[in-house]
This record gives sequence, C-alpha cells and structure tokens, in this order.
Amino acid sequence: MSNELSTIDFTKSSDGLVPTVVQDANTSVVLMLGYMNKEAFEKTQAEGKVTFFSRSKQRLWTKGETSDNFLFVKEILADCDGDTILIKAEPAGPTCHTGDDTCFGEKNNRNTRIGEAAFLNYLQKDIIRDRKLNPSDDSYTSSLFKRGVNKIAQKVGEEAVEVVIEAKDNDDGLFKGEVSDLLFHLLVLLEQKNIDLDEVISVLRSRHS
Repeated sequence: MSNELSTIDFTKSSDGLVPTVVQDANTSVVLMLGYMNKEAFEKTQAEGKVTFFSRSKQRLWTKGETSDNFLFVKEILADCDGDTILIKAEPAGPTCHTGDDTCFGEKNNRNTRIGEAAFLNYLQKDIIRDRKLNPSDDSYTSSLFKRGVNKIAQKVGEEAVEVVIEAKDNDDGLFKGEVSDLLFHLLVLLEQKNIDLDEVISVLRSRHS
C-alpha cells in the first residue's frame, strides 16, 4: 500500500467521504466505485480488505462481508489533489451484488489478463513471493528459497543451457517449455534478490526509449 493517510483529504466534502475506485490489480478492469471516510480507509489499510462507508446503511461496510467475495488490497493510490482514491485489489469472486464480475457489467476474465506480460508480474508478486514469505515443505519454489541464492542462480544457468539445446532442434513445444522454465527460475532469482520485474523492465525501457 503506497499512500499514507495524511495524503488523502477527507475534509473536502461536508460528509467526509472520498470517492474510491476499485480496479483489478491483475487485469486493470475497473470493478466498482464506492466511498470511504477516514475510518473506512484506516480499516482497509489495517485488514487488507476493501471497506467502504455505506451511504444507504450509514455504517462501515466491508465488501464481501455477507458473500465472502472480498476485495483483497494490493495497492492504494491517491490522485494528485488527494480527494480520490484508487485501490488495486484482487477480487475473491464477482464484485457486483447481481453476480456480475463488475458493477458496470463488464467481463473480467482473470485468466486472460491485459497483456500476457502482466502475468509475469502476477507470478512474481503473488505466487512466488507467497512461497517465499509462507514457505511450505511441499513447495518446489519454497525449497529453492531455502537453499539460497547460489542454488537459485545455478538453476537459472541450467535452464539457460536447456533453452540453448532445444533452440537447435525443431520441436517448438519443448523449446517453449524450456523458455518457460528459464523465466520462472529467473523470477525466483529476482525475488530472492528483492528486485521486482518492473525494475528490470524499466532498464529495458530506458535503453529503447
């Protein structure tokens, strides 16, 4: 969560409410619009689930409190004037009370993300990072982190060699499989070194801008 409470001005409106847009963190699809007061914002920050102030119920309302279709917070941003909030979240199910993916009737296919490259960010920040922070004895990824950076770097090297070998043959399926293995282990290495893929992309962008 990237914004401190002090950057958001809840005093601009007489009711102390700030419009809050919720966007799927992985697909960038806008899920819904709600309103937060200071208490709702604090609760959202503390619990990691989007909580609004319901104007109809006149109370704090956590999205999913009756349906379990929570919105799990990934990032919080304020606009330049500090009077609108953008929350990037992962929905646990349909967002709209009608059962639709969004409150605007738009489909939100989380298996077909905007730009397949966005899946690499999701893979590192949500899946690989979770294996690092919450290790499991049954997880191959957790076992790599347990062995340390040298073992992970070694695996990257091994997978790179496999890519070179398969590139010389004509089996595109095997070649794509080896490239996938290389990318996965490279993301694990980035995570071990606390470097986001976005930082590497920024370097590439600076070289080709």
